[in-house]
Amino acid sequence: MGSERRRSGRVGEPGLRIGIAGAGHFGRYHALKVAASPRSALVGVHDPDAARAAAVGREAGGAPALSFAALLDACDALIVAAPAEAHYALAEAALRHGRHVLIEKPIAATLAEADQLMALAAECGRVLQVGHLLRYSAEHRAITERITRPLYIEATRIAPFKPRGTDVSVILDLMIHDLDLVLAIVDSPIEDVDALGAAVSSAHEDIANARVRFANGCVATITASRISLKTERRMRLFSEEGYLSADFVARELTMIGRERGLKLPGTGGYRREAVSWQEHDTLAAEHDAFCAACLDGAPVLVDGAAGRRALAAAIAVTDSIAAARRRMEMSGLLRS
Repeated sequence: MGSERRRSGRVGEPGLRIGIAGAGHFGRYHALKVAASPRSALVGVHDPDAARAAAVGREAGGAPALSFAALLDACDALIVAAPAEAHYALAEAALRHGRHVLIEKPIAATLAEADQLMALAAECGRVLQVGHLLRYSAEHRAITERITRPLYIEATRIAPFKPRGTDVSVILDLMIHDLDLVLAIVDSPIEDVDALGAAVSSAHEDIANARVRFANGCVATITASRISLKTERRMRLFSEEGYLSADFVARELTMIGRERGLKLPGTGGYRREAVSWQEHDTLAAEHDAFCAACLDGAPVLVDGAAGRRALAAAIAVTDSIAAARRRMEMSGLLRS
């Protein structure tokens, strides 16, 4: 597979010809990153709103607005940045056309669709990468360098309401980021999920809380809201290595353990480490990784299997919320 997907990316030779399917908020950012990369060229943008596609293409250096069929003919790789319900159809068509695919999260609407995309990518010998952006972040690296055996994780991700993203629930919009990070840190199958949620400002859940128990005994409590007055992104981890607290908005991390940092007098050998990190262009890092996978045969950090695990966790949370709602309706606590 690696040798089949290698293409030239050397100076003076063409890099990866990339098309964008979807000219919305994320499609625009993807187009700008592709156009700015020395290893890729933006060949076109497709969107049902042709005027919007043309505007994004012009901003990204003059790439044309194309029909989807013309875009597939022009590119080596497709970035799927359309609404979630269109992910499967666009990615399937691209893979069958022999194109590499970077697909925004979630990988698909159902696990069956995710399985079909993974099987098709393997059959075609093409890269299938999923846009779980935070895997490329400095914060993810800072945590995984310090915590490898977590016992309990508490994650909070809340933000003010924005109309963008309300085509899906807060679970697929926001919580899935922390679900993916937790899955990467814990690396154990999910055994049980107990969740609650409510739709407040949209047709889908806008607030949700999930308690996830893993087969290895680790427990994670994850809260997501898109109707808050402020933005807050925090994670606390209790582990055999110690206690870690991370504030992703302030880009600050504190670790209490025995391995790192300054000694804490009177604690029997514990140390305190305070870490901060600079703003990091995670989208550019994700694009660099995609180009490296397609051009050089590099391993795919967030592959279809990772995308499927995050989707399965999100579906389990959604199902648990629905079951809890049915129980409350039956008991008279909620109106049906």
